[in-house]
Amino acid sequence: MTMAKEKELALEILDTIGGIQNVELVTHCMTRVRLTLRDEETANIEKLKKVPGVLGVIVESTLQVIVGPGLVGKVAKEIAEISGVEMGEPIPMNAAPQGTANDLGDNKKEAARVAAENKEKYKKRNDTPIKNFLKSISHIFIPLAPAFVAAGLLAGITAVISNFITAGYLAGDGWLQFNLILNVIKNGVFSYMAIFVGINSAREFGASPSLGGLIGGATLLTGMKPELPIMNLFTGEPLIAGQGGIIGVVLAVWILSIIEKKLHKIMPDSIDLIVTSLLSVLVTGLLTIFLIMPFAGFVASNLLIAVNWILSVGGALAGFVLGGIWLVMVMLGLHHIMTPIHIELINQTGVTVLLPILAMAGAGQVGAALALWVRCYKNKPLTNIIKGALPVGVMGIGEPLIYGVTLPLGKPFVTACLGAAFGGAVIGYFGNVGAIAIGATGLEMLLLIADGKWWIYLLGLLTAYFFGFLCTYLFGVPKEARLPKEVA
Repeated sequence: MTMAKEKELALEILDTIGGIQNVELVTHCMTRVRLTLRDEETANIEKLKKVPGVLGVIVESTLQVIVGPGLVGKVAKEIAEISGVEMGEPIPMNAAPQGTANDLGDNKKEAARVAAENKEKYKKRNDTPIKNFLKSISHIFIPLAPAFVAAGLLAGITAVISNFITAGYLAGDGWLQFNLILNVIKNGVFSYMAIFVGINSAREFGASPSLGGLIGGATLLTGMKPELPIMNLFTGEPLIAGQGGIIGVVLAVWILSIIEKKLHKIMPDSIDLIVTSLLSVLVTGLLTIFLIMPFAGFVASNLLIAVNWILSVGGALAGFVLGGIWLVMVMLGLHHIMTPIHIELINQTGVTVLLPILAMAGAGQVGAALALWVRCYKNKPLTNIIKGALPVGVMGIGEPLIYGVTLPLGKPFVTACLGAAFGGAVIGYFGNVGAIAIGATGLEMLLLIADGKWWIYLLGLLTAYFFGFLCTYLFGVPKEARLPKEVA
């Protein structure tokens, strides 16, 4: 191969969608290159799906090309470099591949001009307010995924070290100091989550990111003293720092964006920066402290009650249903909507009892993929995809298996859901199995399971593996997938 595989893959993707001239914006998440197209009809989706290295394609308001973790950032960067602008910046209409007449400076100037024009122009007609809201929530939390994974694993490691110290297996000030340092690093994201979410929410809703971070930080009630608390107008009780959590932050920054945009329209240019910033923060800050925080706290508290009721009443049945439907939520791109709920559960109880159940979705897919590997061993292109997607699937990143293996074949997707349902039922049956942080699922989550119940989580994983394999082996292998096929 004469060029890097990521550059070759980027060029082949562009070749199937009408070239860089048809791309308005390129970004990426954990596994998907996200492309906003100017003319969706120009893209040859069927040809794109057959490009070597493309594990799957999702057509929504953006074209999402699944290439897997690690490679995704490199491919997206290559496409951005070809366009001549930075990743995440609008690509001008007349963008030409790097090295032609259009230099970087010209592209950036043109990008600034077309940004406002093209932001909403090419959204799908069937988008609904609910779908757009869910996508916004997803866009807010996707950039935080690497931090969640890293901090979550650190939380698991510190929990293991703490348990070893308590049990007497580790001793000495050195271990205590090392554990403290890991906790400090881990808390960098969890302690100031509201600020991170405020900044990302502002970017999503079109407000100033720094003001969004400021509003997020305000919910931490920094500087409030116990002897002089801020009172909840509805209950008469003192407000608690972070009350309502990030659900309240997202709502507050959405309101901030509305206020700021309206003020920008009416303020004279000479005082716009100072007055708009001041009034936007002041009005939103007061609404946040006296209305949004109490309201969001009420919602979060009742949400916690509802979740606990479902799990306590439903038991194995609740676990079966939640585990079984989660792959569908991931397929629809709605899985990130649960992130605020997980965080609220952790904030209020110390663990999220939902995440271990929902993690069974990935385990069901692993079992299904193993069955396909066994039954379809003559289908070399399929088994090659499974070989590449299976390791990250075991570690909890399931999208390559969804879009590259189970969903395109149809039946294995259903049987993978069944495997996940049985795994969720096992965890739901025992109950109160919680993760202390949001991190990688799959085997890695063993480090995050609280109160020594890791064996229940492991039992759920093994159950999901087994039933995902069994259901797929018996009922989920399409006949055409078993036909001999060589790599082209």
